[in-house]
Amino acid sequence: MYKEIINLDITGMTCDQCATGIEKLLSKNEGIKETNVSYTNATCECAYDPSKTSKEEIINTINGTKNYRVKGEIPENGSGDSKQFDLIIIGGGSAAFSAAIKAESLGLTTLMINGGLDLGGTCVNVGCVPSKNLIRAGETAYHATHSNFAGIKPKGVDIDFAQIIKDKKKLVATLQDKKYMNVVSDFENLTMLKGWAKFKDSKTIEVDGKEYNALKFLIATGATTNIPNIEGLDKIDYLTNVSLFDLEEKPESITIMGAGYIGLEIAMAYNRLGVKVRIIEFTDRVLRTQMPDISEALETQMRKEGIEMLPNFRAVKFEQKESEIIIYCKRPDGSFTEIGENGKVVIATGTTPNTHTLGLQNVGLELTETGHILVNEKMETNLVNIYAVGDVANTPAYVYTAAFEGKIAVENAFAGADNKADYSSLPWVVFTDPQIAGAGLDEAQAEAEGIPFEVSKLELKDVPRAIAANDTRGFIKLIRNTETDKLVGARVVAPEGGELIQQLSMAIKYGITVKELAESFYPYLTLGEGIKLAAITFGKDVSELSCCAS
Repeated sequence: MYKEIINLDITGMTCDQCATGIEKLLSKNEGIKETNVSYTNATCECAYDPSKTSKEEIINTINGTKNYRVKGEIPENGSGDSKQFDLIIIGGGSAAFSAAIKAESLGLTTLMINGGLDLGGTCVNVGCVPSKNLIRAGETAYHATHSNFAGIKPKGVDIDFAQIIKDKKKLVATLQDKKYMNVVSDFENLTMLKGWAKFKDSKTIEVDGKEYNALKFLIATGATTNIPNIEGLDKIDYLTNVSLFDLEEKPESITIMGAGYIGLEIAMAYNRLGVKVRIIEFTDRVLRTQMPDISEALETQMRKEGIEMLPNFRAVKFEQKESEIIIYCKRPDGSFTEIGENGKVVIATGTTPNTHTLGLQNVGLELTETGHILVNEKMETNLVNIYAVGDVANTPAYVYTAAFEGKIAVENAFAGADNKADYSSLPWVVFTDPQIAGAGLDEAQAEAEGIPFEVSKLELKDVPRAIAANDTRGFIKLIRNTETDKLVGARVVAPEGGELIQQLSMAIKYGITVKELAESFYPYLTLGEGIKLAAITFGKDVSELSCCAS
């Protein structure tokens, strides 16, 4: 009888009984003829009939236990095989690093392959960190020229645009080192490789002509700006957030194509830093995924600050004429017009998942209609050994959800866990001014799900904190289930409104009733007190209550 022998390096054993337990577990496989597991040497020698089982099946059996992991096959010369890994992570953003951290804690040999953006991915390089830094810089400039108090006369501000961008770049580099590279610098089982990975089959990828194998794969390649197919766009020097945020010379003006959250955050930040801003949006309003009252509140402030907004304008052609870009647009009435831009055109028309270079057609991985990798709540794809997380998957596109998904995917793949992503109370924030924040369902979503609901909407003009600050822009809106009185959704439009949404998210998650929100204590003259007042508004007119009344 033909036999093959493999030697495995096993982590997680704490005594001789662990070794005996692994031997008993392997003996249940009729293809295995002999095993010798040593706790002292942390090894397993296994003889098996390849016609009845395989090396991969043996390794998966051990990795399927709660405590034990195979680090990789030990060649006869004793030097490890760098091309065989427990886990291969494709991508280098927050999801990838979260997965690598969890993999290291489980003793898994891991290969992280990253192409495109620098390590750290969208968030630290071209997303959350730079955008919020520039938003805060813009707010500082705005408040130096605008006052809510008649007795305070602001005298203006000098803006060194190039210095702001240089400081932003320094911040990005610092956080990239501190929050990413330094975190994994002492990992013993992690190998990092720069390049573009392509699947040859479900167990093999190729990078720069070299092949790498793994028991499990995690795709965390993120997403990039969706560039629309419009005539002439490829002939002009347009920008995206990737290139815009590194532009040290302040443009005279910018025209932003798209009024989603990325376009709106860019618009407010750059407008306040002294750039003339125009937004072209092909639908009827900004932030069209939200209810109209949210769009209206935000549009009112943006127009007040001098941002030109063109809703229901559809760009059909771009043309470069000397130093000017001509944007041909179809107007709401069906006629056509030409819009000149002497500065820059910025594309902010959503994102598209980074899957086109992965060779997914070679493995039959299932995608959604939008091109995202289809995963279930455990981050599993239709292939048992391939997981997908973050912006490349059909899950909410936030850095904190991506990191969470990276962690649970590794736990589910290697630790026998059954972790699921529940986003029913997920909090989110759009960092405009006022900020837009939400958790749970809005009115349209509650109606679509057939939930009996009632809405309470409290204008900030009825919140003492906002009154005292002379800044009453926005509102707090709560949606409750009328049968249970439980909060099912919330939307906040307010300066620093994002600071309120976590409490409302927790209320939704743990089934807090509106009555309990209304009867809780809130410090007087905080914006958070508005939650109490919004809860009271379900049954009373708060404008008729005295301060601190319930």
